[in-house]
Amino acid sequence: MPNELIKPEVQPRYRRELDPDLDLLAQWMDSVFEIPGLGIRFGLDALIGLIPGLGDTLTTLASLYILGAARRYGVPRITMVRMAANIAVDYALGAVPLVGDVFDVYWKANLRNVALLRRHLLATPAEERRARSGDWLFVAGLMVLLVTLAIGAVTIAWLIIAGLVHLIFGPTR
Repeated sequence: MPNELIKPEVQPRYRRELDPDLDLLAQWMDSVFEIPGLGIRFGLDALIGLIPGLGDTLTTLASLYILGAARRYGVPRITMVRMAANIAVDYALGAVPLVGDVFDVYWKANLRNVALLRRHLLATPAEERRARSGDWLFVAGLMVLLVTLAIGAVTIAWLIIAGLVHLIFGPTR
């Protein structure tokens, strides 16, 4: 059936296909290898991330390439913020030695971001609105989590400093 006969509200927003190189990049970064018998998949992100300091920075550059492609495809800003948050979480937690590399095996930011890009390309206008709402909820939830963590970190730091002052100088009057 030609596209002209399909109602506009059910046609994909953009009639372009996703660049297969983006899929390939995401696969190589996040799931090209498998641990035999366990079915756990991982990619170059987890392997390169083993290099202290430099590894996670290098793998983030590949993730930023996918984010740049999303901009070229006209992905809405809130979806790009969600994609950037996926990259930031991957970079921040992936930088923690060893624990971060285990996290990289689980998080798979590149596959998540390519899925968000594909969702945008294939969505009808109604699906696009629902997806944007979901993106807003994800970003808002992440912000609440970050603010809560920041408040907790400041509170713990204050309690530690107050305890040290109490130990060094004795009780204050």
